[in-house]
Amino acid sequence: MDKSVFQIKFEPRLRNPVLVQGLPGFGNVGRIAAHLLVKFTGAKLFAEYYSPFFPDYVTVDSAGVCCPPRYQFYSSSLEKTDFVILTGDTQPALDDVVAHYLVCDEVLDFLAELGCGFVVTLGGVPTVQPSREIYVAASSPRLAVEFMERGAIIYGKGRILGAAGLMLGLAKERGWDGVSLLGATTGLQADRGAGFALFKFIVKTFGGEVKEGL
Repeated sequence: MDKSVFQIKFEPRLRNPVLVQGLPGFGNVGRIAAHLLVKFTGAKLFAEYYSPFFPDYVTVDSAGVCCPPRYQFYSSSLEKTDFVILTGDTQPALDDVVAHYLVCDEVLDFLAELGCGFVVTLGGVPTVQPSREIYVAASSPRLAVEFMERGAIIYGKGRILGAAGLMLGLAKERGWDGVSLLGATTGLQADRGAGFALFKFIVKTFGGEVKEGL
């Protein structure tokens, strides 16, 4: 493989969809939240993305079937909002800066064709004693305040590594709006509690309700 490839399974019917991206990172918080959103909304897998910029390994499922690293795109809706949910099992290596930019640009080009103009990236932020806080960084002061009023804490004077930060930054350069939502975690292991808290915040933000016991 010498170039990235999108494999389309079907063409979803979407109206001004919102991207919700959750990929591996600190505590796997973003990925866990995205997977919960896929399950909660009954999202359907409609595309996969393979790239030579991903690491050189395969994942093997419980049936012994292997698959190279990939991003997966799901379509769903919640209340009156259509979503494209992006998740996956990898990111480009942190020290391969060019790869991160190229992959994010290719994904944004694909999303533009679907009519996306708003992005929500998900991730984790390492803290010593996390207590389910949700932090927000935004493409504009207005959005930062809006999400703060919904219960998030402004994430100020810091950096957001990987796709959780770069996807938002490059989307802003295209004139899109968006936020990065970060769940507090120690980052030492997969943090389902932080992922669940982030998932509940997203659902509430877009007018849904999570019942106990999910």
